[in-house]
Amino acid sequence: MSKKIPRSNEDDYSAKIIAERQAFIEENTPARLKHTRQFSFEPADMSGNIENLFGVAQIPIGLAGPLLVNGEHAKGEFYVPMATVEGTMLASYNRGMKVIRESGGVTTTVSGEAMQRAPTFVFPSAREARDFCIWLKENYLQIKAVAETTTSVGKLNEIEQYHAHNMVFTRFDYSTGDAAGQNMTSRATFHACEWIVKQYPALSHYLLSGSFDTEKRTSSVNLLKGRGKRVTAEITIPRDVMINNLRISPPQMHYGQGISTLAALLTNSSNNAAHPANGLAALYLATGQDIANIGESNQCTTYNKVTREGDYYFSITLPAIIMATYGGGTALPTQRECLEIMDCFGKDKALKLAEIAAGLVLAGELSLGAATRVDKDTRKNEWVDAHERLGRNR
Repeated sequence: MSKKIPRSNEDDYSAKIIAERQAFIEENTPARLKHTRQFSFEPADMSGNIENLFGVAQIPIGLAGPLLVNGEHAKGEFYVPMATVEGTMLASYNRGMKVIRESGGVTTTVSGEAMQRAPTFVFPSAREARDFCIWLKENYLQIKAVAETTTSVGKLNEIEQYHAHNMVFTRFDYSTGDAAGQNMTSRATFHACEWIVKQYPALSHYLLSGSFDTEKRTSSVNLLKGRGKRVTAEITIPRDVMINNLRISPPQMHYGQGISTLAALLTNSSNNAAHPANGLAALYLATGQDIANIGESNQCTTYNKVTREGDYYFSITLPAIIMATYGGGTALPTQRECLEIMDCFGKDKALKLAEIAAGLVLAGELSLGAATRVDKDTRKNEWVDAHERLGRNR
C-alpha cells in the first residue's frame, strides 16, 4: 500500500515536519540523507516556491566575466554567476567575454515586451466567431480596463486574434514590470474573460489557456510576436582580435555559421545558434528564474557577416527571454545574492538583466562557434580537447 508523504496543515515549513519527511525518505527509499538536509536559510523563506520541502539541492556556481555590455539598461562591466555541473562551460564563456572586451563591448537592444495568457473562445459557427473578432477590437479599451483592475503593475497592451473554424484563439499581451508575470497575466485575463462572458451571450464557452501562449515550449508565434523580453545582442570583432583569441578568421567563422544554419533548417531546429540554452540555464539556476522557461527563452536566430574591412559582425536575437528580478524564486537568499552580484535584484532591473543575459549568450556563441573547427595542421579540436582537460569527472 502506498504511503503518504508527511504534511502539516498548520505549518508545512516547520523544522518538525521537515524532519518527518527526511525520516520518511530514509525509511521508504534506499537513500541516507546528509547533504540535502543541510541549508543555511529559513525554510519559511521557501513558502510559495516549493511543496513537501525536505532539503536543498546544491549546484556549483561559478563566476564568469567581466562581460562588457553597451546596453540601454545594462551599461559597463558585469561579473555573471552561472550554476552548472558541466565542466569547460564557464571557461568557454570567459573566452567569449574576453573577445567582447577587446572588441569594445557587446551592444544590446530591448525591442519588445509581452507576457501572455491565451484564452480560446468557442462559438456555434465560424461566422459567429468572425463576428466576435470584430466585437473584440471594438471593446478592447473596456477589456483592458477590467484586466488591469487586478494588478498595479501589469498593463494589457494588445489582444492578438487568430480565427480558425468556430474558435477564436487569442493572446492577451501584457507588460509585467520586473516580474516574469505568468500568474499576474492569468489572474488579469480570467477577470477579463468573465466580463466578456457577461457582455457577449453568443459565446458558447472559453478556455482560459488554449495553448496559443505556448508556455514553456518553442513556437513560431513566439519567434515572431515574442514572449517575455525580445533582446538583440550584436558585435563587430576586429579581424586580429578574432584570430588572436579564437584562432579562427572571419571568413572561416562565417563559413561554419552558414553550414550550421543549413543544418538548423534541415532538422527543423528551434534556432540556428550553437548552445543558447547552456548560458541561459546556468544563469536561470543561479538567479532563481523558472528553469522551465528555457523552453521559450532558448529560441533565437543568429546572423553574421564579414564586413568590407574584413572584420566579423555577429548578432543574436532572443525573442522570448523570460526573466524576473522581483518575485518568484528571485527573493530566495542564495538567488538574491547572485542577482546582487550584477546589481539586478529588485524593481526596475528586469530589462538590465535581460540585456546581460543576451550578452552572455553571445559570448558563448562566439567561443563554441570557433571551438568546433578542426585545425588542419595539428588535426586537433578545441571543443574535444577542452572537455578532456576540464570536463572529466568520472
